[in-house]
Amino acid sequence: MKRGPIARFLLYLFFAGLIATPVVLSHLSALRKAANSKVDDASALSRYGFYFTEVSKQAGVNFIHHAPVLDPQLAPIMPEVASMGASVSIVDYDRDGWPDIYVTNSCEGCKNALYHNNHDGTFTDVAPQLGIADVNKPGTGVCMGAVWGDYDNDGYPDLFLVKWGKPMLFHNDHGKGFTDVSAQAGLPKWINASTALWFDYDGDGKLDLFVGGYYNENVDLWHLKTTKIMPDSFEYADNGGRKYLFHNLGNGKFEEVSAKLGIVSRRWALASGAADLSGTGHPDLFIANDYGVSELYVNDGKRFHEEGAQTGVGFAPKSGMNVAFGDIFNQGKYSVYVSNISEDGILIQGNNMWVPKEGTFGSTLQYENMARDLGVELGGWSFGAQFGDFNNDGNLDLFLTNGYISADRNRSYWYDFAKVAGGNSTIIGDAKNWPAFDGRSLSGYQQKRVWLNDGAGKFEDIAQAVGVTDTHDGRSVAVGDLWNDGVLDVVVANQNGPVLIYKNHVDPAEKWIEFQLEGTRSNRDAIGAEITLYWNGQEQIQEITGGNGFAAQNDLRLHFGLGKNPKIEKAIIRWPSGTAQTLDQLTPNQIYHIKEPQ
Repeated sequence: MKRGPIARFLLYLFFAGLIATPVVLSHLSALRKAANSKVDDASALSRYGFYFTEVSKQAGVNFIHHAPVLDPQLAPIMPEVASMGASVSIVDYDRDGWPDIYVTNSCEGCKNALYHNNHDGTFTDVAPQLGIADVNKPGTGVCMGAVWGDYDNDGYPDLFLVKWGKPMLFHNDHGKGFTDVSAQAGLPKWINASTALWFDYDGDGKLDLFVGGYYNENVDLWHLKTTKIMPDSFEYADNGGRKYLFHNLGNGKFEEVSAKLGIVSRRWALASGAADLSGTGHPDLFIANDYGVSELYVNDGKRFHEEGAQTGVGFAPKSGMNVAFGDIFNQGKYSVYVSNISEDGILIQGNNMWVPKEGTFGSTLQYENMARDLGVELGGWSFGAQFGDFNNDGNLDLFLTNGYISADRNRSYWYDFAKVAGGNSTIIGDAKNWPAFDGRSLSGYQQKRVWLNDGAGKFEDIAQAVGVTDTHDGRSVAVGDLWNDGVLDVVVANQNGPVLIYKNHVDPAEKWIEFQLEGTRSNRDAIGAEITLYWNGQEQIQEITGGNGFAAQNDLRLHFGLGKNPKIEKAIIRWPSGTAQTLDQLTPNQIYHIKEPQ
């Protein structure tokens, strides 16, 4: 079998004896010292304009994620096959104007939680009384994520649960409770999915649903008929789960149309995002795949065309785990951040920052990977990442979480991982051929990244200085203004670990503006709407998304930092219906509620 560059490199390291425990030990020792360093909040505020404090306990959020326990045949490598499921989404489920937090659990019988915002800095779990806690019942699979979208346009966001198992759709009964409508919606009986998002791909004013499979949908991970369930390649695997596109029929039912519209891949999808990247007025679909290349499905209004190779994003196979869009240069163009794997002295895939090439657009769209030049390439075993202007200076920064399997600090699994990666498809694809973990770590205890955008084309990692010092195995990141005070807070879900809430403290001299949109001709949540803000001679574009990052969803309100002494010229909204609306006479430090013109 032909081996790609990643497999060849790992195989070389194995035979050369370069994958050695001392390398890992040295790296972990450095991380421990960094994690124990004391943060000087005043210094951070003075130097960077902000700092974070971790306040989950004070806020009443005491959630611990638990990984799934699968078929006993997988016990030797359970840490690897059961390494996902910690997810977070920020949603105002009851429309009281305050963002709430929904987090998933992943073991049979474990409960999810919906933390209602009490408006005073504290949260209360209301999932049990609302009917969306006990959703991991034996025989139905377990949760890998959750995305919210008002599919029936009644004014309240509904909940779709991404599962390895039975997908579930809950109708939001005006914030008073949730009704399981999975059966009448026409969803499949079983999908081993790791990503999903809401978007209106055809612009008819009703939210459609994309779901990306990971393991093949014919596999019951709790009752295996065979152990040949693993990817058949570390770089070109095409034996994963199928991808689903559910068209909203408007009567509470959905029709699956993926093949009819050109989405037929069986790559192992881990993350997805939708945005109008090609300028057609229709949302395109970007998928980050594990064990392979990323895919970009361009939407021409009638069907999707996979153009990852033509645009450059499908150039090299990696371990794609994140999709986030950000106008990092304030030019009115989205860059796309895809996370991958990096381990000092062992494997450097590097994360990708796909930036549109100058002069390319529409049918000529081309991307170049500028992650190394910008300073955001190396992030450890990276998972979820989100853009946000954390110090309100007018430039989008980047928060990334990482860490794969933190177990015995003194023993590493990398040596055996390389042996598997260098094998042929029959070796890789059968779980029984994978060496047992036996309590060892694989890229564990890693230092997180908070990359500050200097506005001149460089990002600086300041995580330790601004208070992000945890070394949990991070998975999902979501951002939102939890306290309604004009700054972006961050919530992180950790695998087999706690949910962390990083409350943001920003220099009050730095101004801001936020927008909450409501569609009329467009879908009620205005998912897919874009706002381009013009101030002080510059511009920045942002989009309302129905799920992005890794297993995450941000607050639907859009937040713009403005810097000191801003002069706002205008904001242009492009609604999903195609309507354009211009707002002027805007004042900083305000949350604007805008309804789409009829």
